[in-house]
Amino acid sequence: MDSITTILDALPNLLRGALVTLQLTAFSVCLGLVGGTLLGIARLSPLKPISLAARVYVDFFRGTPLLVQIFWIYFGFPSLLQGLGFTFTFNRLAAAVLALSLNSSAYLAEIVRAGIQSIELGQREASESLGLDATQTMRYIIFPQAFRRMIPPFGNEFITLLKDTSLVAVIGYEELFRRGQLIYSRNYQAFQILTAVALVYLVLNLISSQAFSWLERRMDPRLQTLKQPAVQPETIQ
Repeated sequence: MDSITTILDALPNLLRGALVTLQLTAFSVCLGLVGGTLLGIARLSPLKPISLAARVYVDFFRGTPLLVQIFWIYFGFPSLLQGLGFTFTFNRLAAAVLALSLNSSAYLAEIVRAGIQSIELGQREASESLGLDATQTMRYIIFPQAFRRMIPPFGNEFITLLKDTSLVAVIGYEELFRRGQLIYSRNYQAFQILTAVALVYLVLNLISSQAFSWLERRMDPRLQTLKQPAVQPETIQ
């Protein structure tokens, strides 16, 4: 009973931390999606310098730990500028969003690239025969079809990023995990508080998973066709 009481007492504070975690995830995913889309398209560019630069970016942020990237941005970058004579410090929120967005955009870039490449070559040829240029083909033909195929990996990346927000606790940003740390540093009930933190993360991930599953079904053209009412033949008078 004491453990349940401890968890219930900490729950309001943890839920406020969960809201901060969701906000941090939403900001990072939105920025990462913009950057990832641009990088994914750049990876497919026929211009070698552009595709090479995008590949170097993707390989760097996928090949180094997110924790190192957070320290690099929050501590390393300001230290570099201060060494050059500039006074600069990072806001914790800005550093957290920047680190998570840069990391997420590298993974989303590969999702976008794979989604675009999954569309059959005949789609491009058909759009060219209709007089569409490359930009119009990508906007109206390729990307809408590719986006539907990207939704499952997008969902996986969102859930991964939601859990990875716990790493920004190392720079003192008070999201869900950091709030849990602060609570058990006062009441010394680490097991109970961390169990509550894990359960809140589990609920957030289950809700996110169900939301992406609903979106996937919503955008499935086969299911939309089945839901349409059958056309009744006209009665001949």
